[in-house]
Amino acid sequence: MKEFLLMCLLLLFGGQRSSACPHLCSCHGSQVDCSSRSLTASSLPSSFSAGTSELRLHNNLLTTLPNGLLDDLTSLRSISLHGNPWACDCGVLYLRAWLLRQPAGSTSHVGVNCSSPPKLRGRLVAYLTEQEVLDSCHYWYCDLALASQVCLLVFVVVQAALLVALVFFLKRFEKVSKEAKRITEESFNPADGQRENEYMPLKP
Repeated sequence: MKEFLLMCLLLLFGGQRSSACPHLCSCHGSQVDCSSRSLTASSLPSSFSAGTSELRLHNNLLTTLPNGLLDDLTSLRSISLHGNPWACDCGVLYLRAWLLRQPAGSTSHVGVNCSSPPKLRGRLVAYLTEQEVLDSCHYWYCDLALASQVCLLVFVVVQAALLVALVFFLKRFEKVSKEAKRITEESFNPADGQRENEYMPLKP
């Protein structure tokens, strides 16, 4: 009996959590409105109710969607994704694949345009070829590699400059030391000679 009651409670509260309206969004029945809330990929709700029939994500700051975010929305009939600065690099592969799986008459892809990289700006995400996306991924990795090489070059140049400065300082120090030693010897040698003359025995 206790196990049955516990199972009922779990189903009850679990169902409430799954149907709860996501944070930062407003809900009306099975319609979820998360539009115009400056949402980013990190602030976007991590999941939506499986019973969601309409999802509005337009006019935000989304550059990508987390993998699998829309896969469990089996009741979804309409989604708006326009007005977001989509970055068409490796991170857009999931969104592109999801859009391609939609029925032929679906308008989900409308207004879903690339904002970056520059060579793909304005292109519809759904119409990108896989090779174009992969090339953008390579472009991003090349930029990272180039930045790393520049940083490494700057580091080497700084180290070389420090080494040259150290060698110059040591040479200068050696020269100053020799000069000081010479001056010291010249200063004390005459006095030593006079001191020796003072103690020389007188000849008869």
